[in-house]
Amino acid sequence: MEVSWGASGPEPGDNQALKPCLLRRNHSREQYGVAASCLEDLRSKAYDILAMDKSLAPITLVLAEDGTIVDDDDYFLCLPSNTKFVALAGNEKWAYNNSDGGTAWLSQESVDVDETDSGAELKWRNVARQLKEDLSSIILLSEQDLQVLIDVPCADLAQELGQSCVTVQGLQNTLQQVLDQREEARQSRQLLELYLQALEKEGSILSKQQESQAGFGDGGDAVDTGLSREPSSEIALSSQILTALKEKPAPELSLSSQDLELVTKEDPKALAVALHWDVKKTETVQQACEQELSLRLQQVQSLHSLRSMSARRDSLPGGQQNPKRARQEPA
Repeated sequence: MEVSWGASGPEPGDNQALKPCLLRRNHSREQYGVAASCLEDLRSKAYDILAMDKSLAPITLVLAEDGTIVDDDDYFLCLPSNTKFVALAGNEKWAYNNSDGGTAWLSQESVDVDETDSGAELKWRNVARQLKEDLSSIILLSEQDLQVLIDVPCADLAQELGQSCVTVQGLQNTLQQVLDQREEARQSRQLLELYLQALEKEGSILSKQQESQAGFGDGGDAVDTGLSREPSSEIALSSQILTALKEKPAPELSLSSQDLELVTKEDPKALAVALHWDVKKTETVQQACEQELSLRLQQVQSLHSLRSMSARRDSLPGGQQNPKRARQEPA
């Protein structure tokens, strides 16, 4: 689907930094490197470099990847360096088809990479739409979703959210801060666990010197008994959630709120069997997940409360905000 942009921007003679671009004709394998300060400058150089007939003016510049018409200098400046453009002359149209689609000049290896990128693009666009509907959902995003939005080029994310590049850059900085805070919390918890394990190990060495062999055997039987009671029901957690629970030092920080809710609803014994843990450790992890879920929900409620207070303040009538002027109107 072609998207048209309004024409506005600086003249080619303005003193601006040059942006490196890749330029080619439609269905052509040869592409040329061009440095231009604005769209008009790029069009002017396209006539000479691509040997285009000036009687076909004006030419149209579109993105090689999807045929988006680029006719706005602000959008042009937001595009990353070495963006690929196709120059269309006269009534020539960019069209995608399975045989080339503007990509027949690429190698098969590049096509495979593009297919992989399409899946990643669909992922970040879905997350971006979720964030656009409710900004407070940033608290509920998993670390993977946060990283996906951080890695998206600023210009692409700005177009999807309908915001300026400056606003989106600030949003990405906020997402990075949230991700850093979760990482710091994970590292702090990991250090605490190492400290507790060291204390437990030291206490275990001292207790072994005082306990009898029989008492130690009873303790081992108790642990084995807890593991041997395998419930017949199966758990509903995905392999991705189980992997996070096993491998992450603080898994509750890596999971989304929906995943946290699923973990807290699982039977501790069934979950212990799936993770090959003892029941006590499983219950501890479930409690941590429940606390993290409660904290996120409290943060969301706080955001909604602030929004409601702001909306009520903005909705106050002008008469209530300036009562002195209201008394002067009857006279």
